[in-house]
Amino acid sequence: MRQIVIISGKGGTGKTVITGAFAALAKNKVMADCDVDAADLHLLLEPSIKERHEFRSGKTAKIDKKFCKQCGKCISVCRFSAINEDFTVDPISCEGCAFCSFACPEGAIKMEENISGEWFISDTRFGQMVHAKLGIAEENSGKLVSLVRKQAKELADKNRADWVIVDGAPGIGCPVIASLSGIDCAVVVTEPTLSGLHDADRVISVAKHFGILAKLIVNKYDLNLDMTEKIERYCKNSNIDLIGKIAFDKSVVEAMVSGKTIIEHKSGQAKEETERAWQVLQEKLK
Repeated sequence: MRQIVIISGKGGTGKTVITGAFAALAKNKVMADCDVDAADLHLLLEPSIKERHEFRSGKTAKIDKKFCKQCGKCISVCRFSAINEDFTVDPISCEGCAFCSFACPEGAIKMEENISGEWFISDTRFGQMVHAKLGIAEENSGKLVSLVRKQAKELADKNRADWVIVDGAPGIGCPVIASLSGIDCAVVVTEPTLSGLHDADRVISVAKHFGILAKLIVNKYDLNLDMTEKIERYCKNSNIDLIGKIAFDKSVVEAMVSGKTIIEHKSGQAKEETERAWQVLQEKLK
């Protein structure tokens, strides 16, 4: 079984479009959407939820009014101004540091675990998918990403799948690092801009740090051919495989509007080049 993650150094490069296309092309696979802060792979794959589970992470202070003497010590020690004058806790402002619970002389403050979101196992027209939904303003330290990855791996082992295809988070933070854990290959999607190359280089450096093989795809390469040439030189100098260049194609937008992957949509240059990139990736991973 091969596990691949599609990531990008910045948002808006077309990462999820490529992930959806690879999901349509791969045989015998499980999908996972690890971009839990802004999950959108479900918009293309239209999952039918079969299992729903709570995700708990972090803690919030709660004041028990039966024991609270309203001495005000908790208000004075809270550096986040999370405790109101009526001795209730603002869950958005509370950072879960628990300092107030130690300062309370009556033991009236307890730390309660947050329900931060949900994770799901679903069926799609391409197979099973594990995905999640993070609650509004809830923290994402990478724990939920790791959970989604773990469940997808277990599902793939159970089904004897050949592939686990992961839609990773953009950037270089904790969710990306959690997405990369135990992966066979990271496919970095970039665009032909200076910021695109800069951010792709950063996330490739993260992948290399963890010993993960990195490949590159340039999306909408024909919008700036000079910059695409610079990216090609960068790949050559950095010994990174450039597995595909995908042209700007209006059929991609049409496919997204209709809720389909570009592989399911009508033939076009972007579809052909994406299919070619998948073939190259398979050859590289043999």
